[in-house]
Amino acid sequence: MDMSRRDFLSCLPAGAMITALPLSAAAAAPRIGSQTNAWPIKPGDFPMFLRVLGELKALGFEGFETSFRNVQAQYADPAPARASLAASGLAFFGVHVFLTEYDPRTRVAPMDLVKATADGAAALGAQRVILSGAGLVRDGRVAEGDLAQKAAGLEEAARYCRGRGVGFAYHNHGPEFAAGGAEIAGLIGRTDPALVAFLVDAGWAYRAGVDLAAFFTTHRARIAGLHLRDFTGEQQVPLGQGDVDWAPLASAIRASAWDGWVMAEEERADGSKPGASAAGPARATLRKLFGR
Repeated sequence: MDMSRRDFLSCLPAGAMITALPLSAAAAAPRIGSQTNAWPIKPGDFPMFLRVLGELKALGFEGFETSFRNVQAQYADPAPARASLAASGLAFFGVHVFLTEYDPRTRVAPMDLVKATADGAAALGAQRVILSGAGLVRDGRVAEGDLAQKAAGLEEAARYCRGRGVGFAYHNHGPEFAAGGAEIAGLIGRTDPALVAFLVDAGWAYRAGVDLAAFFTTHRARIAGLHLRDFTGEQQVPLGQGDVDWAPLASAIRASAWDGWVMAEEERADGSKPGASAAGPARATLRKLFGR
């Protein structure tokens, strides 16, 4: 399994001497990956999924992230699937759980699904489990009780993932950055940095008016990856063809020696699946921004 420096350090025993790892900060750089949700993958059609990975590899991506629905049929017999995934030549960044309804207490996936996903992710060689969730902002504010329950739910999920040898990250949508970012700030502040990382969807943050470079600089130690997407007005377009100026964020990333993942996400709100016609330009843009 291909691991970032942060992923490697998270697997060390408590108290391990990290100074024994002579890794040069100058050598650290982000990894470049893609979500697979730009392709029309039928859940359970693993050969189709592998063909998508082949397209990503041909486009020059280094890794991928995918919905749990694309791999959960392989949990029962993971060894052949793990071999096929490894043969793709791509790092398996993570298995993402996005639902239309969440646990009413924690506002994320129920623990039975988290456990099944963590077990499956570990067996398939994924680096982490990623959870999305329901937003907490109501009438312009976040209730302390709701925030406490969601933070506790994230930590419970993260502890189980750690026990299975995989990392954990929470992925935002728009609601976490509503009301001045009250929820995302609360989740960062209330969760254990040793357990809970964040996969920051920079597209949603941009639409909420966030200074992406400043947010990254402040919170980069908690960020496992970034989703980049671009817009012309309300319409999502291939990365690099829209209104977002990605240069300040890219500059902040390059200056930080951050070694997380930058992920192209070319999903569309109307359900269309542009596939390589959008992922190809996105990859070219990422190459321009990061020189790789």
